[in-house]
Amino acid sequence: MVKGSLPNAGSDFLHLDIACAPAGGRADWLAGQLRAAVADGRLPVGGRLPASRVLAADLGVSRGVVVEAYQRLAEEGHVAGRGRGGTVVVAAPAVPSPDPPAAPAPAAAFPPAPGTDIFDAVRAAPARIDLTPGVPDLAAFPRADWLRAERTVLRRLAASDFGYGDPCGAPALRRAVADWLARSRGIAVDPVEVIVTTGVSQALGLLAQALRPAGVTTVAVEDPGSLGVRQHLNNWGVRTPPVAVDSAGLRVDELAGSGVAAVMLTPAHQFPTGVVLDGERRRQLIGWARAGGLVIEDDYDAEHRYDRPPVPALRAQLPDQVCYAGSVSKLLAPALRVGWLLVPARHRDAVVAAKRNADLGNAVLPQLVLAELMTSGALERQLRLLRRRHVRRRDAMVDAVARHLPGARVHGAAAGLHLMLTLDTAVADTDLATAALARGVKVQPLSWHCQRPYRPGLVLGYAASTATAIAEGVATVAAALRDLGGPH
Repeated sequence: MVKGSLPNAGSDFLHLDIACAPAGGRADWLAGQLRAAVADGRLPVGGRLPASRVLAADLGVSRGVVVEAYQRLAEEGHVAGRGRGGTVVVAAPAVPSPDPPAAPAPAAAFPPAPGTDIFDAVRAAPARIDLTPGVPDLAAFPRADWLRAERTVLRRLAASDFGYGDPCGAPALRRAVADWLARSRGIAVDPVEVIVTTGVSQALGLLAQALRPAGVTTVAVEDPGSLGVRQHLNNWGVRTPPVAVDSAGLRVDELAGSGVAAVMLTPAHQFPTGVVLDGERRRQLIGWARAGGLVIEDDYDAEHRYDRPPVPALRAQLPDQVCYAGSVSKLLAPALRVGWLLVPARHRDAVVAAKRNADLGNAVLPQLVLAELMTSGALERQLRLLRRRHVRRRDAMVDAVARHLPGARVHGAAAGLHLMLTLDTAVADTDLATAALARGVKVQPLSWHCQRPYRPGLVLGYAASTATAIAEGVATVAAALRDLGGPH
């Protein structure tokens, strides 16, 4: 018993009874109790937790137990320290009910040949644990920083600023993006060259429209490579022949032999394999582009790196032959719908015309708030926080795969927000994804992202899930694989 504490200590706060905690697991138990109270509304968003010393005294435990429990909730994005204001609830976790209704996934949940609406259908499918890739840690969105920046922006805005803006974007954001790219990606660009988009998806649509009059109606893509990107280009009437990806990145010799004049790739962190375009391939690609080829560079997950040095953007080395697209969807939230596009001068007018015709430009207020986050240093602080959290979740997923799926091979662990697994099994990965969803765990089959035959596998996102959920999700996938007759 802690000196000065009462025997059989308990707390009026949530009626916590430390006697219910397992031996050696008090911090885990306390974190679980607090998490459940946030989820069911007993601790509402904006509510304040007791001071750690006070709660420790009430429970008769060391202060370190309470501090550790609070820290775990902070890492999960549920609470945040407010200095003298104490520890405050900032986001509620999505905790399933103890007995979720059994709702088997339909057999066609993961068809071998998915249609254009497949991602909408998968997002809408209920699941206890969502391990699909491409989802950032939405609970970590910097609400307080965003609100502070918005207030700053609103104080400065003149009435005229609420009118129609430049279709290329607010000058303040274009300056901030140019500075961000110079600091973090080595790209020297004049702010007037930055075109603000609603994300990489819109950037691809603008390019498809702008390049068609120039005779570019075919864009080679990586294989394996993003199904979503391929579908988006196809929807704009662009053909997307595959070019193989190996451990060094895109096979430039295969690209050159294809006769295609343009290629779309993710050189900093290839989706889904996670490989980096190595130095020799980069030199080959630059040579191909200088001979007249056009590169569309999606700087996918470039800022989310953990175990390797930064990779320079291709745009930094070859601005006249590279169209560069990026966004804050994986750094802040997809719901913001803010990204940017840089294009060679010869394509700029056509891209700007397509943007003007699409929407007259992005909403101005979110652009100005994002610019304030960038220039104030808040966005860099957010990136540092996310890197620490992502490393822990990445490690939890790697450990869970080693424990529950020892026969799986892990790819792309050095960076990004997902892992690619390849499996030594005859079980179709679409069947495995369907079986996992029937058990309440959502994953993506690797075959969706392959145009040519490839090993079966899964693409698993870890950024949006806690370490506990990740371990449970991987264990559930392993159980589903066993039930399908596959090795584990």
